[in-house]
Amino acid sequence: MVEAISVIKYEGSNDVLAHKHEKEDFTIGSQLIVHETQEALFFRDGKIFDQFKAGRHTLVTNNIPKVRDYMKLGTGGINVFHCEVYFINMVTQMGIRWGTDSKVRLFDPASGLHVEIGASGNFNMRVTDSAKLILKLVGTTDGLIQSDVTGEGKSYGTGMFRALIINKVKANLARIIKEQNLNILEIDAYLDVLSSALMVDINTTLDEYGLTMPEFYVTSIATPDDDPNFIRLKQQFADKTLKVREEEVKKAEAEAAQQRKIVEAQTEAQLKAVSAQGEAEALRIKAQAEADAYKMQAEAEAQEMQMKGYTYRDETARQVGLEAMQNGITGGSGGGAGGAIGDVASLGVTLGAMGGVINMTKDAMAPIMGESQQVGQGFGNVVAGAAAGSAAAAVAGAWNCPSCGKTLTSKFCPDCGTTAPAPAPAPAAPADGSWTCPSCGKKLTSGFCPDCGTARPTE
Repeated sequence: MVEAISVIKYEGSNDVLAHKHEKEDFTIGSQLIVHETQEALFFRDGKIFDQFKAGRHTLVTNNIPKVRDYMKLGTGGINVFHCEVYFINMVTQMGIRWGTDSKVRLFDPASGLHVEIGASGNFNMRVTDSAKLILKLVGTTDGLIQSDVTGEGKSYGTGMFRALIINKVKANLARIIKEQNLNILEIDAYLDVLSSALMVDINTTLDEYGLTMPEFYVTSIATPDDDPNFIRLKQQFADKTLKVREEEVKKAEAEAAQQRKIVEAQTEAQLKAVSAQGEAEALRIKAQAEADAYKMQAEAEAQEMQMKGYTYRDETARQVGLEAMQNGITGGSGGGAGGAIGDVASLGVTLGAMGGVINMTKDAMAPIMGESQQVGQGFGNVVAGAAAGSAAAAVAGAWNCPSCGKTLTSKFCPDCGTTAPAPAPAPAAPADGSWTCPSCGKKLTSGFCPDCGTARPTE
């Protein structure tokens, strides 16, 4: 009697990579259930009949045509076929640990020293080709579990691929460090570089067996901290790092000092510029203030003259006449009329140049400057008129002795006794109050001649 089943499925542990179903005889029309994380393979005499992906499959001769050659009639006319069914777990196996069984000798070209290091970590594994896995690893066995492949949890070296992984790591670890020019003392910073490079080498071999490592991690590098060579290597590296750091500090200090000097020079230049601008502005303000003050004074004097009804020319002539009368023939610097004329000349020059010395605006000083320049230009007339005016003023109260030539104001000469001549009768004053200048002949009504400065004769 042939015992056959009508439902074919497997639900087991996740660490099982391949499981051979316990029954090998199945009826046509049986239901094959393949879970989402599985694949199913039908084998007969070591050959694959068919491969089924996830889902529910009804086994008929249409979807497994090769089975017809192996069918046999069972009890009651039931068609039964014989084959081996393997369920392949396609789930990724996580966190499988690995580690080197001995140290890896490494030559450091920078120091010329040899050191020995070890490595360890973990990886993930999954099936990529269920047919390759069954044909090359499972064969006729009942199945395949994770520890059979990796040896984890068993005696060391019993795993199918443990030796492969360790040999790949030991053979390539030193080469990768050399090719990547990695510093063994800083190797922890490059664990991801080592992991990626080693994973490529290992997966090249695993692919032949329908397996792959989607992730491979080097989590630790064991360094020989008590090895004299390793101690010397660390000391050399520390000295080099310290020296480089010292040079960087010196460079930074030099750059900072240079920058500080530049900033100081710029600051000093800016301060000087600000100081110079301040001094210049102060001088400008002072000059402007003095000019404004003098302008206001000149304008006030001009307004005062205008209100009193005389001009700058009149005032100048009056001052010149007064100076001539005060010095006269009997007084003044240098004596006689010469001193009086010199003082008059100095006064005339001073008054004539006054408008050029003082920086006043044209509008405020135009009347005054015009008259001052006319006085300066007619200086000769002023001197002559002043002299004549002084003589005329002196004649009114003084006389010259005809015997000794002295100028006197007494009735008799004290040296020769000559009697002073009788004064000439004054001409009758015009009815309109005008008078004629004895120097230039102009008819005037003012107290002084505006052209020569001669004083109006007394009646």
